[in-house]
Amino acid sequence: MTARVLVTGGSGFLGGFVTPLLAARGYEVLALARTAAAAAVVSGRGARPVLGDLDDPRSLDAAFDCEADALVNLASLGFGHAPGIVAAAEGAGLARVVFVSTTSIFTTVPAATTPVRVEAEHVIRSSGLEWTIIRPTMIYGGAGDRNLWRLLRLLRRSPVVPLPGGGDRLQQPVHGADLAHAIVSAVANASAVGHAYNIGGPRPLTLRELVLAAGHAVGRRPRLVPVPLAPAVAGLRAYERLSARPLLRAEQLRRLEEDKSVDLDDARRDLGFGPRSFAEGIAEEAALLP
Repeated sequence: MTARVLVTGGSGFLGGFVTPLLAARGYEVLALARTAAAAAVVSGRGARPVLGDLDDPRSLDAAFDCEADALVNLASLGFGHAPGIVAAAEGAGLARVVFVSTTSIFTTVPAATTPVRVEAEHVIRSSGLEWTIIRPTMIYGGAGDRNLWRLLRLLRRSPVVPLPGGGDRLQQPVHGADLAHAIVSAVANASAVGHAYNIGGPRPLTLRELVLAAGHAVGRRPRLVPVPLAPAVAGLRAYERLSARPLLRAEQLRRLEEDKSVDLDDARRDLGFGPRSFAEGIAEEAALLP
């Protein structure tokens, strides 16, 4: 009998990697969809849409009553939905769950969503579910990703690129396809139950190294200009006040003050995790530029 997996967040960026991979691995994939547009997206990715809204606990109860063998939650934990998702899973007898969180819970930069995400992990850990938590670093690897797509476009058109804070802090971005393999591997892996895994690229890079590698991917060697972080943050705060939907936030810039690197040993051992190099991954993303 084919195992059935219910996915939340399947129409999002990460869902574009995870949902097709689940289908390719032979799972019957159901995906929560709030709108007709989301239903069309997940259908195109190989999943059967199930009507449901994370903001409506009653709709979750109905959606989760689908006799799934496992839940893969790709939806952000930063909006306070974790208690409702856990309750719906427990009510449906859906014991095996894999939740995607983020390594940003370890940041020292004040952010409104951090305590929400930390509490979400606590709710998951305290549940009676057979849980696994996957915490990725910065995710990249597809057209329109929120992290490096804009950088690639900037590098292609500008010979000069600002480097906030000097570019010496560490980054360890992970390609979405590699992250998807870790998530899907966790679903049927009994050794992953009750564990949280930090997931990143194969090695940390300085921001300077990252930008130069991205420049190489688009055939450019940009001039990097160090920019003091404080005035850049102040400028972004002003921009946030003026913009209804800012493309970049001061909090994101402030996080460049921190080193972001993770140990992959547990993920390599339990999930067979073997991420591609950043040079390889960013070249693949650059090839998608129009």
